[in-house]
Amino acid sequence: MLKGGIMNFISIKEAMQKGTGEVSIRGWVYRERKSNKFGFIVLRDATDIVQCIIEKDKVSEKIWADMEKILIESSCEIHGTIHPEKRAPTGFEIAVSEMSVVSFAEPFPINKDQGTEFLLDERHLWIRSRYMTSILKIRSTVFQAIREYFCSKGFYEYQSPIFTDVQCEGGSTLFQVDYFGHPVYLTQSWQLYAEAGIFSLEKIFTIAPSFRAERSKTSRHLTEYWHAEMEVAWCGFDGMIEYGEGLIKHVVNSVLERNREELKILKRDPAKLKPAIEKPFKRITYDEALFLLKQKCKLEIPWGKDLRTIEEDKLTSLFDAPVIVTRYPKMIKAFYMREDPENPDVVLGSDFLLPEGHGEVIGGSEREPDLEKIKERLKAQGEKLENYEFYLDTRRYGSVPHSGFGLGVERLVSWICGLENIKDAIAFPRTMLRWTP
Repeated sequence: MLKGGIMNFISIKEAMQKGTGEVSIRGWVYRERKSNKFGFIVLRDATDIVQCIIEKDKVSEKIWADMEKILIESSCEIHGTIHPEKRAPTGFEIAVSEMSVVSFAEPFPINKDQGTEFLLDERHLWIRSRYMTSILKIRSTVFQAIREYFCSKGFYEYQSPIFTDVQCEGGSTLFQVDYFGHPVYLTQSWQLYAEAGIFSLEKIFTIAPSFRAERSKTSRHLTEYWHAEMEVAWCGFDGMIEYGEGLIKHVVNSVLERNREELKILKRDPAKLKPAIEKPFKRITYDEALFLLKQKCKLEIPWGKDLRTIEEDKLTSLFDAPVIVTRYPKMIKAFYMREDPENPDVVLGSDFLLPEGHGEVIGGSEREPDLEKIKERLKAQGEKLENYEFYLDTRRYGSVPHSGFGLGVERLVSWICGLENIKDAIAFPRTMLRWTP
């Protein structure tokens, strides 16, 4: 600890806001440079970085000796006088009078120009970078804003099991695990249990991990991701879409208000996000999407085929804000989506597609109210009805119109931050080929 019992530490950001006078800060060495008479340490904490100068003639021999040994990521406490300095990285400099090294670091393994896979191998250290710290701050804002939005609309936060014995989004993407000798699955979605919950609380949401065993190596897929989901009783298809659009607008606006500095560090132009706030999201049907792809993008897609990454990217290139595609063919959508009363070949389902090649961020629908139709679809998928008795009971006892959606948080973070790969949207990504660290 620093001499004299100085313990009134403030953050680096608070020190720079103070601007002049004595300050005590603590953190980790972000950069260091030494000469015969001067030592320059750029110290970081969770709030920012600041340059600190140590002059040999103005500090004790021990402090100077420690400065000569100090390496990147050493942790230390510093007391000194802060003043403006245009040449410093963040415009301020601290003239150090006292320094206590809490822990001398070994030579740091991460240097400049190291590859993506190496940085993933060293993820536990790479999250200390300003790049990852900025993303994680924005991610925190996104989570906070999601909760703010739903709570402001009168929703209750509600949780459902991670271990389940049924599929929700297709059996081919289930992770099977042994549960005391019984095969169960990691949840793909809270939805089936959420549909039970609305008969108690009516308006519910969650933010929880979901798991998809997709054999995909693309830049927009994770096998474990965070899912913001909602379910609402007495809510139709259009109402569900309004909630989805409102949620995205609120989250983006929150990031623009709270994370300007982080966006600057990431070199993300806020102007690319503003249309999502200022413009209504374009709504088009699946049929209209196929027409646009053919007329504008020279891509002819057979009716009944789902939109792949290439089609989504081409379609969203026509817009500068998210676009909502509705009324997909029933044959390619989940068993719980309601048939369109005006066209039984399509469902009242929608996908929200993000611009700039970030893909689907929300999938939602009005839920099928007809018990027999649900049974037929489950049978057609080879599912055992007895496994779904709890779910079928939601239609037997007081069923009401209801709708819901799921939002992939990492997809949203990736787009907001302008990331090239979704793996950087979460601290420790899990993919088909990566399960450590």
